[in-house]
Amino acid sequence: MTIYQPAEDSYLMSRILKEKIPNLLQKNSDLTFLEIGAGSGIHLETVKNLGIKIENIFSSDIDKKSVAYCNLLGYNCIYSDLFENISNKYNIIIFNPPYLPEDSREPKESRLATTGGKKGDEIILKFLEQAKGYLEVNGLIFLITSSLAENIDFGKLGYSSKEVGCENLFFERLCIWELKII
Repeated sequence: MTIYQPAEDSYLMSRILKEKIPNLLQKNSDLTFLEIGAGSGIHLETVKNLGIKIENIFSSDIDKKSVAYCNLLGYNCIYSDLFENISNKYNIIIFNPPYLPEDSREPKESRLATTGGKKGDEIILKFLEQAKGYLEVNGLIFLITSSLAENIDFGKLGYSSKEVGCENLFFERLCIWELKII
């Protein structure tokens, strides 16, 4: 498997972070940040450049090559399947999850980075179930979803949600959600 390279979903997340982080930093200059699934480190670079202190930037990935690469870039990145090896709470948690429904035509090597289960929402649902234990009071989650996956009822899962950015691609609609625990 190769490190997940930035694509439309990554650039959409970066754009939203550039819009949201400066205001959040004005309210709290000591924000703590966690990215689940750091991949190439694009979002770690984005938030560092926006002013989140590097010692407050944490990340994880299920791909050991991504972990090694992000550590080479100078970030604190650990191997973890979602929150399995995470222990602290954070002001901001972001996740660009594998969100596509299972497709037998997709090569096995790329499925870990792209396939979110049979309906495309299983990994997201598992993430949302676990994330509550790692989010500070009044903390925010920024999460990407795809129109190709099952719709998620955030309210039923205990989150308030606000769509903060979407992009229509020729075959799907990607959206970023800002989530808070209700």
